[in-house]
Amino acid sequence: MARKQNDYQVMTITVLIKKYMKTFLYSIFICASFISCKAQEQQKKPNVIFIFSDDQRFNSLSMTGDPIAETPNIDQLAKEGVFFNNAYITSPICGPSRANIFTAQWERKNKIGFTNISKHVISKKTYQDSWQAQLKNAGYSTAFIGKHHTKIGDRKDTPLVENTDFSYYGNGHLGFYPEKKHKQFSNLKNKTQVEGLLEATKAYLTQGDDYKYFYENADPSIKNQLQKRDPNKPFSAWINLNLPHASSIGGMGSHDTDPEYYKTKYDDVKHKMEFPDNYPQDISLPENVYATSDLMKYYVTANKGKLLNEKLKMDRANYAIDLMVGNLRAFLKEIGEADNTIIVFCSDNGLFLGEHGLGGKTILYDESVHVPMIVYSPFFKDKTKGKVIEELVVGQDIPATILEMCGVQTPQSYQGKSMLPLIDGKNDNWREDIFLENLFTDQGYPRQEGVRSKQYKYIRSFSKENDRNKYVPEQTIDTDEQPIYEELFDIIKDPKEQNNLVGNKDYIDVLNAYRERCKILVSELN
Repeated sequence: MARKQNDYQVMTITVLIKKYMKTFLYSIFICASFISCKAQEQQKKPNVIFIFSDDQRFNSLSMTGDPIAETPNIDQLAKEGVFFNNAYITSPICGPSRANIFTAQWERKNKIGFTNISKHVISKKTYQDSWQAQLKNAGYSTAFIGKHHTKIGDRKDTPLVENTDFSYYGNGHLGFYPEKKHKQFSNLKNKTQVEGLLEATKAYLTQGDDYKYFYENADPSIKNQLQKRDPNKPFSAWINLNLPHASSIGGMGSHDTDPEYYKTKYDDVKHKMEFPDNYPQDISLPENVYATSDLMKYYVTANKGKLLNEKLKMDRANYAIDLMVGNLRAFLKEIGEADNTIIVFCSDNGLFLGEHGLGGKTILYDESVHVPMIVYSPFFKDKTKGKVIEELVVGQDIPATILEMCGVQTPQSYQGKSMLPLIDGKNDNWREDIFLENLFTDQGYPRQEGVRSKQYKYIRSFSKENDRNKYVPEQTIDTDEQPIYEELFDIIKDPKEQNNLVGNKDYIDVLNAYRERCKILVSELN
């Protein structure tokens, strides 16, 4: 009897052990599944869209003070994201500005100017450090769309084409109707630039057959470089506009098929457009630094009728860009990617519209270097949305910011810094000033170096006669070269940079401090 009881107890214990083991193993399975799901969720990288406009001034938006502009979609992006009130382009001209974004370096370091002057290209090795190449290596599908104004590896941009899933661009200016200048845009149904580049972006992002024609009708020379995004991968699209650049507003609204806003938008309010104080001004620089005769024809601003027409067309182009931002966000929602897509918006440089007697850019006054910059993420907390950041940031900070937001390590070669600490409210040890430069010595422009803090701007200009057709980024390091002209402005008291304080004895200590600071930055950034 005792033996049967023992056998029964053993059997009972065995059953209980099996039962609890089954429960335990099931719990482990559930936990493992949960952990696996969480890991997969964490491994899902955010998508990125970077919109880079061309010659778009800081004050070109309704939110930044344009008296007639309607830019509700860009303004809304800022309200849902972060707006950088002190964002600057350190080489304010097309090619070098873009090279600085590719390399995340100052031109002083990368030495990538316009090829006809500098003879330099972005090397294959340097390109591999670019933010899009880094995302590609991290498992992203990538697209490069629109204007391209620098060279990568060779004349055919081989590293860019081979390392990009959707490579759809034109070298140099695109024009208002890109197909006229570049045959690769002939497969677009939308013949106007902004609308056409949006169409191309949608063709890359879509998974259906709505844009089958785009791929079938692509020029044979580029067919093998146009691949739809892989839906199993996150994507990164860099959209490079060539508007509102003056070279691309010619012909605007001249075709019957052009959207109506290119023909009549703002006609009823153009009398509200603002002109610089005391317009037309004389060029504020001495003739041996920069003269009226140096200006490109489409940058001459002394004729009020011509300038009014130019401003009108630029505002229409900015309106089209704003519509593109709105349409693109709506499309992201349509394809189910809006809640996982970061959007960065910036301009490649500013533009003079009569200020200082100037048109164009390149000269280091704020109209040329100050740009609108927005970083939006669907993952921002409510307290972050709509934040306006006053710290000094530069275009070179964009690549590091994107990579950190995507969880990708920043290459050591970068001189720009991630702006995420600023977005998170941590501005300790952030830069107190920024170095500005112009190394483009064609078209009469003077070589310049400058330092801008929140209060002061120092600019020194060198002899354009000595520099003609030369590219000398290391000149002021290798020699003790002296400038032929200097300027110092108190930005707080004189935001339009009209009162040069060089020669004012009350500012001699400030001037000497900024002279020394400029030398230090030239050395550090090189």
